Amino acid sequence: MLMLNAEQLLDCLPFTTLVDELAAMHREPIGLVDEMLMESKDDNDNLSHFFIRTGWQPEKAVGAKVITVFPRNNQQREWPSIQAVYILFEGKNGTPIACLDGTALTWLKTASDSALGSKLLSRKNVESMLMIGAGQMAPHLISAHCEVRPSLRRVQIWNRTAEKAQQLCDSLGDKYPGISFATVAEIETGAREADLICSAIACPEPIIKGAWLKPGTHVDLIGAFSADMREADDEVLTCGSLFVDARETTINHIGELMIPLAAGVISEADVLADLSDLCQQRHAGRRSEDEITVFKNGGGGHLDLMCARILHGHNPA
Repeated sequence: MLMLNAEQLLDCLPFTTLVDELAAMHREPIGLVDEMLMESKDDNDNLSHFFIRTGWQPEKAVGAKVITVFPRNNQQREWPSIQAVYILFEGKNGTPIACLDGTALTWLKTASDSALGSKLLSRKNVESMLMIGAGQMAPHLISAHCEVRPSLRRVQIWNRTAEKAQQLCDSLGDKYPGISFATVAEIETGAREADLICSAIACPEPIIKGAWLKPGTHVDLIGAFSADMREADDEVLTCGSLFVDARETTINHIGELMIPLAAGVISEADVLADLSDLCQQRHAGRRSEDEITVFKNGGGGHLDLMCARILHGHNPA
């Protein structure tokens, strides 16, 4: 069985290739998806999560990712807050064929998912980006967006800890010398200027307001992954055209949509398309330069499976 560590995965492919191959995979049926989510609080009310995400594309591949999310690790700085392992099985006989570092796979899958959404929905001439959050996902999300939208010239980063945002600016400045990286003290300030907003904060209350969005903005929402989490307020969802990566893993699973759906703010019909619809040209995507587009990145076992298949294919045993 092939063993692929984080370094092998992260150095394997540019995001442009990952995104193109992920788009091609969405022209096939996504197959079966399922997941189990558990949560626990410690004595200090710190909430942690354990979940298993599975995907099965019959006759092609089967896979499962086992993940822990311990946010308190960010304060202790001894371990990453998200850790995982992924097992990939051959689709015809069920033989295990690869074990991948699940944390690196999560970074690549999540960033490629958002970048594919941006490639299909954001304006081709976006110049400014706001990154909300400077955690482990942030450098990969920024890199993916910059690579699929080379028109980007300015990236502002907001984080609860300004020092961490500055460190991320410094590290990315060397990688992308043609882009200006700077911290921003308030989310509102960055959001009002941004052509593209990418948010990766696990929070129970909205931190992005629709009143801040200018015409033509693309909003990429990543951080909410449970039924009680959301990053965008109701106005973001109603002033923009709403898209998701997969209906099966977002509409009835994540608070970003579940909460406004339950309140009657939006209906399921307001979710115009998912990545399969867009990649198979069942929906045209953005209709005008002034249209605000909102993309919910919900993840899901099918995306882990697709990316594992891509990465395994470029790392033969």
